[in-house]
Amino acid sequence: MHQPARRRRAPRHALPSHRSRNATLAATGALAIAGAGLFGLPSVSGAQAATGPTVTQDRLGPAAMVAGRATTASLSLHSSSCFTARTVGVGVRDARGTNLDFPGNASNVQLCPSGFDFTSGARTLPTGTYTQFGFWQDLGGSWHNLPSQQLVVSRTGTPTPTPTPTPTAAPTPSATATPTATATPSAKPSPSAKPSPTATATPTPTATATPTAQPTPTTAPTTAPSPTAAPSSSPTATANPSTPAPSSPIAGKSLTWSDEFNGPINWGQRWVGDKSTAYKYGNHNPDDNKLDWLNKNNVTVANGVATFTATPGGPTLENGRQSWNTGFLTTEGSAEGFQVKTGDYAETRVKLPAGTGAWPALWTWKNGNGEVDSFEYHPDNPNLLELTNHVNPGNPDYYTDPSAVAADQWVTIGTYYGANSVDWYVNGVKVFSDGKGVGADFSAYLILNLSVSAGKYHPAPTGNTPITMAADYVRVYR
Repeated sequence: MHQPARRRRAPRHALPSHRSRNATLAATGALAIAGAGLFGLPSVSGAQAATGPTVTQDRLGPAAMVAGRATTASLSLHSSSCFTARTVGVGVRDARGTNLDFPGNASNVQLCPSGFDFTSGARTLPTGTYTQFGFWQDLGGSWHNLPSQQLVVSRTGTPTPTPTPTPTAAPTPSATATPTATATPSAKPSPSAKPSPTATATPTPTATATPTAQPTPTTAPTTAPSPTAAPSSSPTATANPSTPAPSSPIAGKSLTWSDEFNGPINWGQRWVGDKSTAYKYGNHNPDDNKLDWLNKNNVTVANGVATFTATPGGPTLENGRQSWNTGFLTTEGSAEGFQVKTGDYAETRVKLPAGTGAWPALWTWKNGNGEVDSFEYHPDNPNLLELTNHVNPGNPDYYTDPSAVAADQWVTIGTYYGANSVDWYVNGVKVFSDGKGVGADFSAYLILNLSVSAGKYHPAPTGNTPITMAADYVRVYR
């Protein structure tokens, strides 16, 4: 078997040097659409259906949008008796059943006969006709869809939509009166935007940002404390407070592939987590100054966030070092086999790790080459991202910004794979263009992962405390 070339070069001046990025579109249940009707939606039966309250959708909007214009959705509903719904939101499906929901669901909503009004975060949609519907989740984790309507997105001006159908009462149950506060939502039969503690979505981790059609450039998002990477320190991988509506800072690009981490990782179909040709031995590569041993169990999803964990105790490596089991996502070898190509823009939002030895990255790889690092990060350089094009090598950029880049802080990072220049974006602002590009025929698989440094260029872990990083989404625009 052909052994791949060594993936990683040594970083200059002991700066971060390496890798990884992950995008998972989890399976959230089959959904078929015909005309304006939805099929394959969750049903309610048995004693629960007989005794539960009736939830009625009173108003749903918009019925029309303009392509490229960020728009919020509104939903009014009431229940025949008061109960608490874990989640309320507005779903959108295209003709193929793709999940394009409005972001910023409401959580722990008290539904009563007096009614409840919900406004989502803003998002854009390409020209076309979609199916739109309100939904709610009971405290037992089951999802319930309300009556659907047609959503028309026109190129310009104000389209004439199909009249909104009169909502019919949807008999649906409430869950048990006393839920488990830490219950993890099950995979959604009706895929929806990820739950959020607040009903509005913000385009960047900054709490004061206003949703717009594209990430709001922030020259100084929030002054981040200058963290000192304490040995064995790990960030709190909690769900981010809100999720930006899908949009690209590159004009003319539409969302073509994404994983919002709203459900379990779709292993095999969308992602592979235990092997890569970028690793000399398939699932580990000690020659590249890594302690990694790839393990699918080290990527978990909850509350719309994927958490990558590195834990000590893996098999002994060829050099005699003990490996760390660690989380890894790649599209290489999956049934979909998705690849980015020249002209694409890929973006992720991650919560950078704080643990000593952490080496997260979003990168591409194919046939022993094809590597473009959207970012590499090391907590010993807590305010620095390494941005590197290995396809047509030039000088990498060591981007430093204490206000945007810090351990245990959310940051949005994107890469435009231009034929003549690769461009990097941080929180929606272009920060570096290499003037080299990837050529006209570039294509490669995506990788999002958490590596563990072996100590040659950056410190190795000094204890046995697990290291974590979190990812909100991976999106590709074309």
